[in-house]
Amino acid sequence: MAGIPGSIEDTLEMLAGEDYVCSRALGTVAFLSLKLGKPLFLEGEAGTGKTEVAKALASGLGRNLIRLQCYEGLDSASAIYEWNFAAQMIAIRTAEAAGQADRKALQTELFSDDFLVRRPLLQAMSPGPAGPPVLLIDEVDRTDEPFEAFLLEALSDFQVTVPELGTIRAPEPPIVILTSNRTREVHDALKRRCLYHWVDYPSFEREMEILSARIPGVSARLSAEVVAFVQGLRDEDLFKSPGVAETIDWARCLIALDTVALTPDLISETLGAVLKYQDDIARIAGSEAARILEEAKARLREMA
Repeated sequence: MAGIPGSIEDTLEMLAGEDYVCSRALGTVAFLSLKLGKPLFLEGEAGTGKTEVAKALASGLGRNLIRLQCYEGLDSASAIYEWNFAAQMIAIRTAEAAGQADRKALQTELFSDDFLVRRPLLQAMSPGPAGPPVLLIDEVDRTDEPFEAFLLEALSDFQVTVPELGTIRAPEPPIVILTSNRTREVHDALKRRCLYHWVDYPSFEREMEILSARIPGVSARLSAEVVAFVQGLRDEDLFKSPGVAETIDWARCLIALDTVALTPDLISETLGAVLKYQDDIARIAGSEAARILEEAKARLREMA
């Protein structure tokens, strides 16, 4: 088990060791979150690497990663626990067959830890041998206000209540990371419990570093053309601009095709790896792809 980093530089080094290249600002807020034991709230466009922060921290610290994927209609009960009804029914029938008459004892047995299915929040209250886990509450903006209010209480006290068992409190608070794609505004009261950081699209140089870290075999020329083209796409009026995840996926596809350099035809044929909406693909394919590629190559010549 790795200890909490002792400095911002150590945090950046730990993340880099997990192939996560980030800015010093993000490294600083991640270090402070770990040092102060405060939840970290990461907001930004989809595909900018927010979820990967939690994965890199969990791996770098040697902790378990517990992920609560948020969605519309998620309630507190679904996030905490459920009872294994199938196992309970088998236990009831077994007791009936054996002629067990003590109904109170059977009820106590049925609602014991043996039949409890721990959902992410309850799992996060139980530290493992490596220490408190990393709890990722992903895309919290997809939930509604009642669930936000519940999270507010849970993150304040780090305890949850199971009516049949009572209140369960974490011996040590988990490392909590919340992410939001900003499909709606998350309530200020929840944000105030956290350290906040906006995760933006990376600069050209940083996106080149990310590609090099994630795909060590990519050539410098192809990497530069891919990054320059993707950054050009982000300047277009698209329904959904490509994130870093799409840059990486596209580069891998191009390598699989033994690509040496980008061409308009090749871009049009592989746009589905970098754009995920048909309207965007139809708009960019063809002459627009050629224009963006030419502008990208011009910017590369200016930087050379």
